[in-house]
Amino acid sequence: MTGRILPVGGVKEKVLAAHRAGIKTVVFPIKNEANLRAIPEEIQNDLKIITIDELTEVVDQVLKQNPI
Repeated sequence: MTGRILPVGGVKEKVLAAHRAGIKTVVFPIKNEANLRAIPEEIQNDLKIITIDELTEVVDQVLKQNPI
């Protein structure tokens, strides 16, 4: 394992489902950044969207959100 985060499919659908479920923060691979532009602006404004490139960035973001 290299720690590199690979792109995923169905970004718009995943973000819309997260928003409907009341989730406030989503994390996506940086390689999906172009897909995030397809999300309606009002939904983007309601969410904190974090893009990451390395696995360590996920850990850093999660720990910042939920300190132990």
